[in-house]
Amino acid sequence: MTSLELADKLKSQFPTLISDPSEFRGEITVQISDANQMAEVCRFAKHTLLFDYLVDLSSVDNYGDDPRWTLVYELYGLGHHCHLRLKANLSEEVGELPTVSDVWRTANWHEREIYDMMGIRFRGHPDLRRILMWEGYPYYPLRKDFPLAGKPTDLPDVAFSNPAPLEGGPFVTVAGGKDTLAREPRVRLPDADSPAQSAFSKP
Repeated sequence: MTSLELADKLKSQFPTLISDPSEFRGEITVQISDANQMAEVCRFAKHTLLFDYLVDLSSVDNYGDDPRWTLVYELYGLGHHCHLRLKANLSEEVGELPTVSDVWRTANWHEREIYDMMGIRFRGHPDLRRILMWEGYPYYPLRKDFPLAGKPTDLPDVAFSNPAPLEGGPFVTVAGGKDTLAREPRVRLPDADSPAQSAFSKP
Protein backbone atom coordinates (compact mmCIF):
# COMPACT_ATOMS: atom_id res chain seq x y z
CA MET A 1 0.00 0.00 0.00
CA THR A 2 1.38 3.43 -0.96
CA SER A 3 0.69 6.87 0.50
CA LEU A 4 -1.34 7.73 -2.57
CA GLU A 5 -3.47 4.61 -2.24
CA LEU A 6 -4.07 5.36 1.43
CA ALA A 7 -5.03 8.94 0.57
CA ASP A 8 -7.51 7.58 -1.97
CA LYS A 9 -9.03 5.37 0.73
CA LEU A 10 -9.39 8.42 2.96
CA LYS A 11 -11.16 10.28 0.19
CA SER A 12 -13.45 7.31 -0.45
CA GLN A 13 -14.49 7.41 3.22
CA PHE A 14 -15.08 11.19 3.19
CA PRO A 15 -15.85 12.00 -0.46
CA THR A 16 -17.28 15.47 0.11
CA LEU A 17 -14.77 16.43 2.80
CA ILE A 18 -11.39 15.38 1.35
CA SER A 19 -9.75 16.89 -1.73
CA ASP A 20 -8.09 14.85 -4.44
CA PRO A 21 -4.56 13.97 -3.29
CA SER A 22 -1.77 16.20 -4.54
CA GLU A 23 1.83 15.06 -4.86
CA PHE A 24 4.97 17.17 -4.55
CA ARG A 25 8.46 15.67 -4.37
CA GLY A 26 7.02 12.31 -3.51
CA GLU A 27 4.89 13.58 -0.61
CA ILE A 28 1.10 13.26 -0.63
CA THR A 29 -1.19 15.97 0.76
CA VAL A 30 -4.96 16.16 1.09
CA GLN A 31 -7.06 19.15 2.11
CA ILE A 32 -9.95 18.84 4.56
CA SER A 33 -12.68 21.32 3.66
CA ASP A 34 -14.16 21.59 7.17
CA ALA A 35 -11.74 21.86 10.08
CA ASN A 36 -14.52 20.93 12.49
CA GLN A 37 -14.40 17.39 11.06
CA MET A 38 -10.66 17.00 11.57
CA ALA A 39 -10.94 14.70 14.60
CA GLU A 40 -13.22 12.30 12.74
CA VAL A 41 -10.86 12.21 9.75
CA CYS A 42 -7.88 11.61 12.04
CA ARG A 43 -9.58 8.74 13.86
CA PHE A 44 -10.18 6.98 10.56
CA ALA A 45 -6.61 7.69 9.46
CA LYS A 46 -5.25 6.12 12.64
CA HIS A 47 -7.56 3.20 13.30
CA THR A 48 -8.37 2.11 9.75
CA LEU A 49 -5.46 3.35 7.66
CA LEU A 50 -2.97 2.67 10.49
CA PHE A 51 -1.30 6.07 10.63
CA ASP A 52 -0.33 5.43 14.23
CA TYR A 53 2.28 8.20 14.56
CA LEU A 54 1.51 11.93 14.54
CA VAL A 55 4.91 13.23 13.46
CA ASP A 56 4.03 16.90 13.79
CA LEU A 57 1.16 19.34 14.01
CA SER A 58 1.86 22.91 12.99
CA SER A 59 0.05 26.08 11.96
CA VAL A 60 0.56 28.69 9.27
CA ASP A 61 -0.52 32.32 9.62
CA ASN A 62 -1.86 33.52 6.26
CA TYR A 63 -1.99 37.06 7.59
CA GLY A 64 -4.07 39.31 5.33
CA ASP A 65 -6.00 36.40 3.82
CA ASP A 66 -9.19 34.71 4.87
CA PRO A 67 -9.19 32.05 6.19
CA ARG A 68 -6.20 33.21 8.20
CA TRP A 69 -4.92 29.91 9.55
CA THR A 70 -3.80 26.64 7.98
CA LEU A 71 -3.36 23.61 10.25
CA VAL A 72 -0.92 20.96 9.00
CA TYR A 73 -0.93 17.38 10.33
CA GLU A 74 2.00 15.11 9.41
CA LEU A 75 1.03 11.43 9.73
CA TYR A 76 3.17 8.31 9.48
CA GLY A 77 2.48 4.61 9.77
CA LEU A 78 5.17 2.67 11.60
CA GLY A 79 3.83 -0.56 10.11
CA HIS A 80 3.44 0.40 6.46
CA HIS A 81 6.08 3.20 6.40
CA CYS A 82 3.83 5.65 4.56
CA HIS A 83 3.54 9.38 5.13
CA LEU A 84 0.46 11.53 4.63
CA ARG A 85 -0.09 15.26 5.14
CA LEU A 86 -3.49 16.63 6.11
CA LYS A 87 -4.29 20.34 5.80
CA ALA A 88 -7.28 22.32 6.98
CA ASN A 89 -8.02 26.04 6.84
CA LEU A 90 -9.52 27.90 9.78
CA SER A 91 -10.92 31.41 9.81
CA GLU A 92 -9.89 33.87 12.49
CA GLU A 93 -13.55 34.39 13.29
CA VAL A 94 -13.99 30.72 14.25
CA GLY A 95 -10.59 30.43 15.89
CA GLU A 96 -10.95 26.85 17.17
CA LEU A 97 -11.22 23.26 16.03
CA PRO A 98 -11.56 19.90 17.78
CA THR A 99 -8.59 18.38 19.55
CA VAL A 100 -6.97 15.20 18.27
CA SER A 101 -5.18 14.58 21.57
CA ASP A 102 -7.60 11.69 22.16
CA VAL A 103 -6.43 10.16 18.85
CA TRP A 104 -2.66 10.63 19.31
CA ARG A 105 -1.41 11.54 22.78
CA THR A 106 1.49 13.47 21.21
CA ALA A 107 -1.03 16.02 19.92
CA ASN A 108 -1.39 17.31 23.49
CA TRP A 109 1.81 19.36 23.47
CA HIS A 110 1.59 20.23 19.77
CA GLU A 111 -1.83 21.78 20.30
CA ARG A 112 -0.69 23.62 23.42
CA GLU A 113 2.21 25.13 21.49
CA ILE A 114 -0.09 26.28 18.65
CA TYR A 115 -2.46 27.79 21.19
CA ASP A 116 0.45 29.52 22.95
CA MET A 117 2.13 30.89 19.83
CA MET A 118 -0.85 31.49 17.50
CA GLY A 119 -3.90 31.73 19.74
CA ILE A 120 -5.80 28.92 18.01
CA ARG A 121 -7.94 26.98 20.46
CA PHE A 122 -8.57 23.22 20.43
CA ARG A 123 -12.01 22.25 21.62
CA GLY A 124 -11.99 19.32 24.04
CA HIS A 125 -8.28 19.51 24.86
CA PRO A 126 -7.74 18.20 28.40
CA ASP A 127 -5.27 20.88 29.49
CA LEU A 128 -5.18 23.80 27.06
CA ARG A 129 -2.77 26.24 28.67
CA ARG A 130 0.42 27.97 27.58
CA ILE A 131 3.47 25.78 27.21
CA LEU A 132 6.27 28.27 26.42
CA MET A 133 5.02 31.68 27.52
CA TRP A 134 3.69 32.31 31.00
CA GLU A 135 0.00 32.30 31.87
CA GLY A 136 -1.38 35.80 31.46
CA TYR A 137 0.99 36.76 28.62
CA PRO A 138 -1.26 38.89 26.39
CA TYR A 139 0.23 38.18 22.93
CA TYR A 140 0.75 35.35 20.43
CA PRO A 141 4.38 35.64 19.32
CA LEU A 142 4.30 33.63 16.07
CA ARG A 143 1.50 35.63 14.49
CA LYS A 144 2.78 37.62 11.54
CA ASP A 145 1.45 40.86 12.97
CA PHE A 146 3.62 40.40 16.07
CA PRO A 147 6.84 42.43 15.62
CA LEU A 148 10.05 40.42 15.39
CA ALA A 149 11.60 42.64 18.04
CA GLY A 150 8.87 41.65 20.49
CA LYS A 151 6.59 43.82 22.58
CA PRO A 152 7.09 45.22 26.07
CA THR A 153 5.14 43.36 28.73
CA ASP A 154 4.96 44.14 32.41
CA LEU A 155 2.90 41.89 34.65
CA PRO A 156 3.75 42.78 38.27
CA ASP A 157 4.83 39.80 40.37
CA VAL A 158 4.62 37.50 37.32
CA ALA A 159 7.06 38.33 34.54
CA PHE A 160 8.09 41.01 32.09
CA SER A 161 9.63 41.29 28.65
CA ASN A 162 11.34 44.05 26.72
CA PRO A 163 11.73 44.47 22.96
CA ALA A 164 14.95 43.12 21.47
CA PRO A 165 17.71 45.73 21.02
CA LEU A 166 17.01 45.88 17.27
CA GLU A 167 13.43 46.94 17.85
CA GLY A 168 11.25 48.06 15.00
CA GLY A 169 11.31 46.72 11.51
CA PRO A 170 11.08 45.60 8.89
CA PHE A 171 13.85 43.12 9.50
CA VAL A 172 15.70 42.45 6.25
CA THR A 173 18.87 40.71 5.19
CA VAL A 174 21.40 41.51 2.50
CA ALA A 175 21.72 38.76 -0.08
CA GLY A 176 25.33 37.85 -0.77
CA GLY A 177 26.73 40.04 2.00
CA LYS A 178 30.45 39.81 2.61
CA ASP A 179 30.00 37.74 5.79
CA THR A 180 27.30 36.37 8.09
CA LEU A 181 27.31 39.53 10.19
CA ALA A 182 26.46 41.62 7.14
CA ARG A 183 23.72 39.18 6.11
CA GLU A 184 22.13 39.00 9.56
CA PRO A 185 18.47 40.10 9.53
CA ARG A 186 18.13 43.44 11.26
CA VAL A 187 16.42 46.79 11.03
CA ARG A 188 17.91 48.62 8.06
CA LEU A 189 16.80 52.22 7.86
CA PRO A 190 17.05 54.35 4.72
CA ASP A 191 20.48 55.95 4.29
CA ALA A 192 19.99 59.72 4.12
CA ASP A 193 23.07 60.09 1.88
CA SER A 194 22.00 57.35 -0.49
CA PRO A 195 18.21 57.08 -0.90
CA ALA A 196 18.58 54.28 -3.41
CA GLN A 197 19.94 52.05 -0.66
CA SER A 198 16.50 52.07 0.99
CA ALA A 199 16.05 49.15 3.38
CA PHE A 200 19.39 47.61 2.48
CA SER A 201 21.54 50.35 3.96
CA LYS A 202 23.56 49.72 7.09
CA PRO A 203 21.88 50.52 10.41
